[in-house]
Amino acid sequence: MSELVLPGWEPGTVCLLATAGEEPHAIPVSTALRAGDRDVLLALGARRGALQRLREDPRVALAVLAAGDLAFTAHGEASVVADPLEGLDGVVAVRVAVDRISEHGRPTFEIESGVGWSWTDEEARLRDEQVRAALLALSAS
Repeated sequence: MSELVLPGWEPGTVCLLATAGEEPHAIPVSTALRAGDRDVLLALGARRGALQRLREDPRVALAVLAAGDLAFTAHGEASVVADPLEGLDGVVAVRVAVDRISEHGRPTFEIESGVGWSWTDEEARLRDEQVRAALLALSAS
């Protein structure tokens, strides 16, 4: 991308969060929220290994492949901004301050859809809604 502005993506898009450190590690996350031109908010479980790794080394990359021909990686530094996320014990809010975006789109292909998924547990689905609402409120503050 020529300028440093994050494109938008649909809520619930499954992205890949890669943490740095001694051994790079990637996990799928479904809570990544565009919180500004250069900011992403996401939630992680307080016991996730990825959270421990980014506390030790804040360098991260968030890869987004989604409908609307979105294919990019946002590189930056992560920091915990709410521990716990308001009203949600065991969930931590993380801000990624994006300093570089790698565009992966090409004129020879088009991303038609991202990973398709749905909650199979009603309690988990409701908690996910709470997490998204709390992240949205945090992004507005």
